[in-house]
Amino acid sequence: MSTLQADEQYCSSCGEPIKKQAEICPECGVRVQGSAPTADKDRVTAGIFALLLGGFGVHHFYLGNTTRAVIYLLFFWTLIPAIAGFIEGILYLVKSDAEFQAKYLT
Repeated sequence: MSTLQADEQYCSSCGEPIKKQAEICPECGVRVQGSAPTADKDRVTAGIFALLLGGFGVHHFYLGNTTRAVIYLLFFWTLIPAIAGFIEGILYLVKSDAEFQAKYLT
């Protein structure tokens, strides 16, 4: 697991840490977009939210996916969002920080 330095960001294509000033990712060769994901959302926090409050979509509110969060709220009484939230929480927690940033914060 790698943590970002103050002058780094994650590549939006491969998820590897790169310098913020880089125009091309040295790992995958893809041009870096200005909207690369930042490390402002923590995968452990998202995972705990999903495990404990996933039925209400709290983890999706935390990650900024309000449409999915509202859908979870509308159907919380069916317990399907709770099961989906539990599974998502486990997935969040088993991924590396780079994988999480690349997949869920792009």
